[in-house]
Amino acid sequence: MNILDSLDAQSQRVDIPDFRAGDTVKVHARVIEGARSRVQIFQGVVIRRQGAGLRETFSVRKVSFGVGVERTYPINSPAIDRIEIVTRGDVRRAKLYYLRELRGKKAKIKELREKQPAS
Repeated sequence: MNILDSLDAQSQRVDIPDFRAGDTVKVHARVIEGARSRVQIFQGVVIRRQGAGLRETFSVRKVSFGVGVERTYPINSPAIDRIEIVTRGDVRRAKLYYLRELRGKKAKIKELREKQPAS
């Protein structure tokens, strides 16, 4: 079993920021079109993280032209160029599937405010 664990450790990425459900992120994914490659940005709310190790994935949801779009990415995928955190979300659960039924302002997630040091 240690051989598999060492292989997993070699393949895991260390440049992924610490994010969780409720955060708004920009996923910079490499897209290959024919012979050319480009980076496509997908910005939305993380509605879930699941799995562990190499098989860990996360789903990002956004509303585009009135239609909800969700994409699931493997965290350790080489197709992901980088992940930027836009805002931190203040939510109480790990899976935000309830956002699929909400529209407009009801689907808005409260922003997590960092505590200021007392001076």
